[in-house]
Amino acid sequence: RRVLLLGIAAALAAVGEGRAAGAESGPRVRLETSLGKIEMVLHRQAAPRTVENFLAYAAAGFYDGTIFHRVVPGFVIQGGGLAPDMTTRPTTRPPLRNEAGNGLRNRRGTVAMARTGDPHSATSQFFINLKDNPALDFRSESTQGWGYCVFGEVVEGMDVVDAVAR
Repeated sequence: RRVLLLGIAAALAAVGEGRAAGAESGPRVRLETSLGKIEMVLHRQAAPRTVENFLAYAAAGFYDGTIFHRVVPGFVIQGGGLAPDMTTRPTTRPPLRNEAGNGLRNRRGTVAMARTGDPHSATSQFFINLKDNPALDFRSESTQGWGYCVFGEVVEGMDVVDAVAR
C-alpha cells in the first residue's frame, strides 16, 4: 500500500508562522497524506536556502500526489520526488548547497533533505527520521562528512509518520 502525499501548498497559508518547542520561529506546514496529517515547523534561520527551496516546491504544487517511496522502519521515511507509479518527477530548481553544518542533528522527528553521494545534490526529496540517526549528521566539509541537512521537525503527527513506517 502506497502512502500518498496529497498536498502541502494549500496548508501553507492556513498554518503560517509558528514556534516548535526549543526551536526558532519559522514557517509551519501541514503535509496531508492518505494516512493523516503531519505538521512541521521549518527552521529558516538554520537552513534558509533549504527552507526556501522546500517552500517553493510546495507552493508550486510539486509535492501534491507524490508518495513516500522509501520507507525503512527504524530509520527514515522519504518522499518528495516520485509519483505513485514510481516514476521520478522532474525537478524544477537547481541542486542546493548543503547546509548540514547548521548545528541541527538528525534526531527522531526531524526533517532533512535527501541527496545523492554528492553532498550538494539535494533538490526536492526529503526524509523524516524515525529515530536518532547521528551517522547522518554533519562532521566536516568532506565527501564523507557533510551529512544531511536538517531543516525542520515534526510538531504534530508523529503517529502518522510511524503509521507510514509500518
